[in-house]
Amino acid sequence: MSSVFHRIPKRHLPVAVKGEGMYIFDKDGKRYIDGYAGGACVSCLGHSQETVIEAVRDQIGKMAFFHSAMFTSEPLEELASILTTNAPEGLTRVFFTNSGSEAVETAIMMARQYFVEIGQPQRKKVIGRRNSYHGGGLTGLAVGYQVARRTPFEEVLPNVFHVSPCYEYRGRLEGETLEQYGLRVANELEQAILGLGPNTIMAFIAETVTGTTNGTTPAVPGYFKRVREICDKYGVLLVLDEVFCGLGRTGTLHACEKEGVAPDFLTFAKGIAAGYQPIGATMVNQKIYDAIVSGSGTFKGGYTYSGHATACAAAIAVQKVLRAPGFLDQVKTTGSVLSQRLNDRFGQHPHIGDIRGRGMMMTLELVDDRSTKAPFAPSYGVSSKIYQSAQARGLITHALSGTVDGHIGDHVVICPPLIATGDHIDTIVGLLGEAIDAALLDRRANAA
Repeated sequence: MSSVFHRIPKRHLPVAVKGEGMYIFDKDGKRYIDGYAGGACVSCLGHSQETVIEAVRDQIGKMAFFHSAMFTSEPLEELASILTTNAPEGLTRVFFTNSGSEAVETAIMMARQYFVEIGQPQRKKVIGRRNSYHGGGLTGLAVGYQVARRTPFEEVLPNVFHVSPCYEYRGRLEGETLEQYGLRVANELEQAILGLGPNTIMAFIAETVTGTTNGTTPAVPGYFKRVREICDKYGVLLVLDEVFCGLGRTGTLHACEKEGVAPDFLTFAKGIAAGYQPIGATMVNQKIYDAIVSGSGTFKGGYTYSGHATACAAAIAVQKVLRAPGFLDQVKTTGSVLSQRLNDRFGQHPHIGDIRGRGMMMTLELVDDRSTKAPFAPSYGVSSKIYQSAQARGLITHALSGTVDGHIGDHVVICPPLIATGDHIDTIVGLLGEAIDAALLDRRANAA
């Protein structure tokens, strides 16, 4: 009997014993193709990347860890230099954390301290978006809006106001262009700021491309440019969360490059060290850094393992691969193949309502009726059946419920390691098709 408090105690978990490229092997010898990059869109370089393993070994042999408030280290300094190279305009400083949840919390804490330092302590409110996820801590659950996770903690969460997501498949009105829809939804932010009091708002936070809660939904053209204008107009800091979609996942180094905007904070985690070590980061605008340095002189947040030397060494090795000439061009090419294969297989599927995403992160939204976009009843447990069906076939993917409003809707996320080839994509899409059809057949059989 296991003594582990697993996240889903009733779920039977196979025991993973080895990773190799695009594959994971369990203790019984079964091989799984990784359609979800380490099970959380983390393992962007796949498994057992020797250059990263060697970098970790080498650093441990020299010095595994020392507290970064007492010493800096060569890996810490080098990684910060790498991350700020080709960063969005103004993002000149990096604060290291151990996870994406901590990176988001750090951004919110820094935003608050910034306004205290510059003499605007009344700015303490944060605006987020519904259908979003920003981490598993109380701060992340508050600014995010994943209903299933946050519901038990509602009464102890910080008070955050939420506006609509940019969710074109369900939000765009008939006769409305993409640009008109984007402006309408972005303008909700301005209405919220005015309603809450412009001089009381410190930050607006959004995923540049959403992660699993809403299913890899990119913003429509012009949305984030309008958001940036609104934030600038009212002195609100913009936090873009790229924990899921950043560092090459969308085919560009930063997802916000395609939006043509630079935030005041940019958060990373999954793609920094590709799962070889736990590490996250918050990139910070120079004006925020200067205000804290010239004010109290000390950021009041931080974590014991911030800037862990071994984690930084792993991240350096990963970033050198991601930033090597031609790597991101190949990600774009493979991302186009993934999108095409999904559309070829599911474009006319009677229960696939939307195929969306960017680069190597794609989503299939399932519906009971394509013409009305009606979702399946939650009682059918469609996403759970797809997950189990895929795993039985040797495919790791991620199927979730609550897509539409936190309660109804099902979707499947596909985000394989960035090293995937066209043959890998064909295998993933083929197995996924079998898994979805088997799960829906089982649902129809039970309904009958």
